[in-house]
Amino acid sequence: MTTHSTDLPSPADVRLVVTDMDGTLLGADGAVPAAFWPLVDEMRERGVVFAPASGRQYATLHRTFSSVADGMVVIAENGAYVVRDGDELSSVTLDPALAADVVRHLRELADGPDGLDLGVVWCGRTTAYVERTDRAFLDHVDPYYASLTPVDDLLATGEVPVKIAVFTPDDPRTTTAPALAPYDASQGGSLQVVVSGARWVDVMPTGVDKGVAVRRLQESLGIGPEHTVVFGDNFNDVEMLDAAELSFAMEGSPDGVLERARYRAPSHTDEGVVTVLRHLLDGLDELDGTQPRAV
Repeated sequence: MTTHSTDLPSPADVRLVVTDMDGTLLGADGAVPAAFWPLVDEMRERGVVFAPASGRQYATLHRTFSSVADGMVVIAENGAYVVRDGDELSSVTLDPALAADVVRHLRELADGPDGLDLGVVWCGRTTAYVERTDRAFLDHVDPYYASLTPVDDLLATGEVPVKIAVFTPDDPRTTTAPALAPYDASQGGSLQVVVSGARWVDVMPTGVDKGVAVRRLQESLGIGPEHTVVFGDNFNDVEMLDAAELSFAMEGSPDGVLERARYRAPSHTDEGVVTVLRHLLDGLDELDGTQPRAV
């Protein structure tokens, strides 16, 4: 796809808007821009479905959007857990034996003589579990996991995870991601290993990503890619960028992400999602059939 640095699309019949959170919608302060909330109300009035799509857990996303949650679809855990109005639409879990093997491998990496500084989050549907409880780790975990349960042993939680998230203070592309490569399906393994942030790697079932979740949502709503807007900034967003004709990579995204989007949005620090959505929603007034559409 061709990425445009400044061009914005002509008016389009927007019916579904999906946005990543960190590095995309959220500002430098980690908060939803104040100017975004009126757009959520306007989208609802126009019959446009809005869905946050994030590696964050459902509880965290629901807390963020609790004031506007009625009718909203939440794509959590990088697409492994999808909920609308509190009802589960879909969930996919890791194979328990494989998940346990990944945790044991990570423990070995951390305990060795040149051990990696890492922390592991065992992500269930409604809560996440951690063994490591020091503030240096939890300060990075708390923003993403509103429901967090400390345990002595991740392998004794009794809950099969939808995802395993791995934190490191260093670049995950040169530390945890290569260390987990043997589990990656692209390297002959049985799982997906995805860099999901500046300090995070997610281990997920194969065939699960934000793009799969968006396509299933499109099918259930009867909305095609031509009516879908997607915003993202990292490699765990590329599949959902592929699912929309109105796909936007944020300014400053890695080259491998930029090339998967049709358009480029201003940086998240410049409220790029707000800027583009304002343009697109204003453009609806130039189209016929702009009456609210129930979905």
